[in-house]
Amino acid sequence: MATPLPPAARPAQGVDDCIIIGAGPAGLTAAIYLARFLLTIRLFDSGDSRASWIPRTHNHAGYPDGISGIELLRRMREQAERFGAVREEANVTAIECDGDDFIVRLGDRTARARSVLLATGVVNNRPEMDAALHHQALAEGLLRYCPICDGYEVTDKRVGVIGKGRHGMKEALFLRGYTRDVTLISPDAETDLDAECEAALDAAGVVRIDGPCGGFAIEERQFAFDTAKGRMAFDSVYPAMGSVIRSELAVAAGARATDEGCLEVDDHQRTSIPGLFAAGDVVKGLDQISHAMGEAGVAATTIRNLLAERKPIRR
Repeated sequence: MATPLPPAARPAQGVDDCIIIGAGPAGLTAAIYLARFLLTIRLFDSGDSRASWIPRTHNHAGYPDGISGIELLRRMREQAERFGAVREEANVTAIECDGDDFIVRLGDRTARARSVLLATGVVNNRPEMDAALHHQALAEGLLRYCPICDGYEVTDKRVGVIGKGRHGMKEALFLRGYTRDVTLISPDAETDLDAECEAALDAAGVVRIDGPCGGFAIEERQFAFDTAKGRMAFDSVYPAMGSVIRSELAVAAGARATDEGCLEVDDHQRTSIPGLFAAGDVVKGLDQISHAMGEAGVAATTIRNLLAERKPIRR
């Protein structure tokens, strides 16, 4: 292993150049950039990146045979740490502005930084089932959350989509581009499908099944569950039930967000609070690893230049 380069001297006692909240693909990419800019950085991470759910991604360039989400994150952490990034598993409870700096609260203790990058991502809403079953179904490709990532893997297979309304319709129609056998099942008694949605689904040959659904299990190498029309089984099932955007820390600090909760940023990933940046799924975008990493590179470079404007970075 290469010997890490030493970080630059801390700008002030106990103050980091940047604190990154979240160590998924966006947070780790930013950490690699910032550490190689010779800045002092720390990552605080709750350890539940959505990327860790991916059994094997084939969309990430440079891995012709694919790579698991867990392995990708492991390699990125190793790379960031090699250049001096410090990662700690911890839950951040608040971000507060303190002049040009920030106070980051972690329960009963605090950390200080000249800038903060929020890379907290989102949490998918998922059907009610045992956590062990959920993990196994993900690992076996029976349960999937990203048709852009892995729609190719369900080509010509029997696919179920658990969702309703326009969001469920759009996901079912997207997957219809890979297979003729697509069924949209409502998670509860309400389908929330207007006449336009129903017509679009019918024209595409997507079967519509009323909810509720439950009783999830793996049966004969398929994912099975009960519906209003009896028990059904699929080669892969996509929950299309929306997500919760983890933007509450920035919003509580005063950052602007959309009605959905996505943080509003400019072309350089700056939020409405000077010195507070955001990248990845917490910002409205494509919800893709490559996109999150690109935003993180932009944010990290902007952070470096911002700090240099405040005080020249010299060895």
